[in-house]
Amino acid sequence: MRDYCIRTATPDDVDGARSVMLDTVYRDFGTGYVPRWHRDIIDLHGAYVAPARHTLLVAVDRRDDTVAATAALDARGPAHPPNPRHVAERYPSGETAQLRRVYVRPADRRQGLARRLVAGLLDFAAADGGYRSAYLHTDPSVPGAEAFWRSLGKAVHDEREEPGGGQGIIHFEVPLP
Repeated sequence: MRDYCIRTATPDDVDGARSVMLDTVYRDFGTGYVPRWHRDIIDLHGAYVAPARHTLLVAVDRRDDTVAATAALDARGPAHPPNPRHVAERYPSGETAQLRRVYVRPADRRQGLARRLVAGLLDFAAADGGYRSAYLHTDPSVPGAEAFWRSLGKAVHDEREEPGGGQGIIHFEVPLP
């Protein structure tokens, strides 16, 4: 088993984290970079590193000091639109720790990195003291995503059950420690 360090991203980690994220949106999502969805990936410092109540965590492979996985948290609740109104109302900005960009490079999967990163995000949110809930949404067409999030939290809305299937997204709440 490889040896990884889970830590808050440093300025030296930002390019590696961005690479993991962009590789994921191109390879796993098949969408490529879409500014309205992925703008934060370009400005990781402004989105997650600089704001006091936000964070960017990385898993770094100790063998070569490369970023193998990422996870981010911000204080912005889901927006309506595109998310359902009742989801946006349930998870307001400022009170909601939104988990984002939990991505692991394919060669580093099945090592428990995503679970360790999410635990770090939840500890960060709990230490903040101002978050009432932790929220995320996921695309269930990404292999393993739905099962992973169901193992950690509770689905609060599955858009696939809406007439027309909505965006096909599943919305989750994960308990804070």
